[in-house]
Amino acid sequence: MAEIVGERVGGRRDAQRNHELLVEAARELFMEQGVEAPLEEVARRAGLGIGTLYRHFATRDALVEAIVERRMSELLMIAGAALSAPDGWEGLVRLLERTLELQAGDRMLKDVLMRYSPETARLESAREEVRRSFEQILVRARDEGALRRDFALPDLALLLWSFAPVIDATARVAPNAWRRHLRWLLDGLRAEAASAQTEAVLTDEELRASMRALSERRTSR
Repeated sequence: MAEIVGERVGGRRDAQRNHELLVEAARELFMEQGVEAPLEEVARRAGLGIGTLYRHFATRDALVEAIVERRMSELLMIAGAALSAPDGWEGLVRLLERTLELQAGDRMLKDVLMRYSPETARLESAREEVRRSFEQILVRARDEGALRRDFALPDLALLLWSFAPVIDATARVAPNAWRRHLRWLLDGLRAEAASAQTEAVLTDEELRASMRALSERRTSR
């Protein structure tokens, strides 16, 4: 009996180890080549067969979601550090700088932000937690009078999306050019001397529809 139990425990450990190897291999490969990189190469880098990969992840999206879940925890850490900043404006700047540093250094994260919108309950819960943390940062900066009153969370999402082409275009010739772009945008976010917006902020439904449209457009290329 003890021998059978030991075999089961050993089997679970092997399965967990293979899972971790696949996730790490996929993360590295997707960072290099994007999320459309061959899954066969993911398995090869993990030192496993493609059959093992599919036993753990039935689809590419399932593998992407496993990596995104880890990224969500990193974004929560960034948000936590931003909330601990001495004032709301510095917290917002920290949030944008660190999030964009992740985006600039990780091609997969750019692809995910621009293309994927996972619908699993687990990832939706993680996304909601990130959303709440980011919202707290915006509310604090607005309440302290540093951030313009009409800048909302959907605007932050659009701002982060806008950096993807800048990062891609300058990656080889000027990899930090996005920081200059960020400074221009930060000046436009300050409450002082802000000009009135003529367009309404996107609703949650409009933001989700925009994400779907962006995903469909990139997939069709």
